[in-house]
Amino acid sequence: MEQLWIDNLPHDVPNEIDVTQYDSLVDMFETSVSKYADQPAFVNMGATLTYRKLEERSRAFAAYLQNDLKLVKGDRVAIMMPNLLQYPIVLFGILRAGMVVVNVNPLYTPRELKHQLNDSGAKAIIVVSNFAHTLEKVVEQTCVESVILTGLGDLLSAPKRTLVNFVVKYIKKMVPKYDLPHAISMRKALSKGRRMQYVKPKLVADDLAFLQYTGGTTGVSKGAMLTHGNVVSNLLQADAAYSPMLIPGKEFVVTALPLYHIFALTVNCLLFMHKGANNLLITNPRDLPAFIGELKKHPYTAVTGVNTLFNALVNSDEFKELDFSQLKLSIGGGMAVQRAVADKWQSITKTKLLEGYGLTEAAPLVTCCPYNLEGYNGSIGFPVAMTDIQVRDDEGVVLAQGEIGELFAKGPQVMKGYWKRPEETASVIDSQGYLATGDIGYMDEQGYFFIVDRKKDMILVSGFNVFPNEVEEVVAMHPKVIEVAAVGVPNELSGELVKVFVVKNDKSLTEQDIITHCRQHLTGYKVPKLVEFREELPKSNVGKILRRELRDEVKSA
Repeated sequence: MEQLWIDNLPHDVPNEIDVTQYDSLVDMFETSVSKYADQPAFVNMGATLTYRKLEERSRAFAAYLQNDLKLVKGDRVAIMMPNLLQYPIVLFGILRAGMVVVNVNPLYTPRELKHQLNDSGAKAIIVVSNFAHTLEKVVEQTCVESVILTGLGDLLSAPKRTLVNFVVKYIKKMVPKYDLPHAISMRKALSKGRRMQYVKPKLVADDLAFLQYTGGTTGVSKGAMLTHGNVVSNLLQADAAYSPMLIPGKEFVVTALPLYHIFALTVNCLLFMHKGANNLLITNPRDLPAFIGELKKHPYTAVTGVNTLFNALVNSDEFKELDFSQLKLSIGGGMAVQRAVADKWQSITKTKLLEGYGLTEAAPLVTCCPYNLEGYNGSIGFPVAMTDIQVRDDEGVVLAQGEIGELFAKGPQVMKGYWKRPEETASVIDSQGYLATGDIGYMDEQGYFFIVDRKKDMILVSGFNVFPNEVEEVVAMHPKVIEVAAVGVPNELSGELVKVFVVKNDKSLTEQDIITHCRQHLTGYKVPKLVEFREELPKSNVGKILRRELRDEVKSA
């Protein structure tokens, strides 16, 4: 299979890359901030952070962690914030201090937060004041010794900082009351750190960089141990795939996915830092008018997102009026990109929406569509450089081209294992180093890989496998449908039936319209027998539709 990948590579994309180009992410960071010192690195809320300022402030933060908090190499430090200028400062500060980043979803419940902080053994946490009330409820029950607080507007200019923080707290009432009496402000931490000595630690590829939490294929949230080598390899693999399209020091990427998500972290933050790009951080992409308003202001050249984000944009009249003349790279990941969305995107922006595939345990990129693909072909592309993929059946037998089975991936980006969970690590990484992805797919005669669905989401109708992605793809083709999710419903006769939950953009759409449409494109047992219309579908923090919640609803009904 690896040979097929080599044969089908775009002619100027190498399969072999030098993953030793950087000793660590800190080495990559120092190279970029030196090379692009006076160029803008991040933009948020109208404020710009240059590479030079990012270097100065992250160094101050690293010094503060080392000197004031007395943390040492290998200690875990949590970050709990949306996309703000503060994020890259503390991210690179933690890494430069030789410590391990624990990314935390700001929307976690107290229970989820407590689990992650205790499981990781985080000694410190940087949290935005909007979410401090969640931390307050559990901090005394965790290993956390130090809390660093920041407001949404803390890194803006003085007048704007005061205004934004006032409006957020008192007008919009977005900061619930909290009591963290021993917390220190991030601004004060940076001020103190500037007067302290930073000592660069010795880092090697096998040192931990991130504990990136994921539900994995089963069970409780686990920390994927991603080393500096894993993540450096993955950003260089992404670079090998897309570098013919990217001009060092000239790119402007839109980051609407949260940086605490592995896709945005590796591709938007780290890859584009390696390229010396400017990065537009969108704090709240769900506020579509404000998001589009930001896009109007900037000559962006690249954008990443999930299918639901692209779908929302292509269904917005304001988005269609934007200037897309500079846009050349659009990457979809995190969930399946639907043909209807990809076709609309290409029609509106005149650029292709390229699908990538990965998972947290692989830092995350495993495959991507080549930059010179003619248009959407439904595939997840080829394996990235130095990556091998096998398709196996339930007995572990490697299947032939065209046969459907579980994908197993091997490469330098595959995690070290799950934090303090050797048995679970052994259940997903075999003796040859192949990672079980939990995704069902196949490879075609040209070497393209296709994801059929998640193993656990498969619907069994009268002994036949039905993959929700295929049903959703067909339903989404209907012009009166905005979003759709398909799940299995228990049935005495057939085992399960297919049910679809649909968000419509035309009130005249009926259940029978959906069923009739599906009969034209799907064989009988795949056609939904039940249709339920919803105003919206449950989504994760990055916009991925949560089939699990819908399945749970069905089971409890």
